[in-house]
Amino acid sequence: MSLIATTPKPPYYCVVFTSEMTVENDGYVTMAQRMVELAEQQQGFLGMESAREQVGLTVSYWQSLEAIKVWKQNAEHLEAQKLGKKKWYSSFALRIAKVERDYSFKAPS
Repeated sequence: MSLIATTPKPPYYCVVFTSEMTVENDGYVTMAQRMVELAEQQQGFLGMESAREQVGLTVSYWQSLEAIKVWKQNAEHLEAQKLGKKKWYSSFALRIAKVERDYSFKAPS
């Protein structure tokens, strides 16, 4: 399994979520896994890449801005957002961008 999401030919959209964690992480891993499961079921979801260390970085890919809006309003996702602000994140930034071009490389096996 590749850690790099497989995406269609552009254009499509990406949501970049960058965060700094607090020392409180009780329930975070479970919630993060659940958000991935839910996003994968969301119409318009294309894939996700994530690295979570001192600075967390998650990039999710979407077919449209409308699909992103629907995901933002998902009831469980709203609860995760509240918990993130209350418990897990000392700061975060969210950026939405339209992908106009993408390039990739994969070494031969």
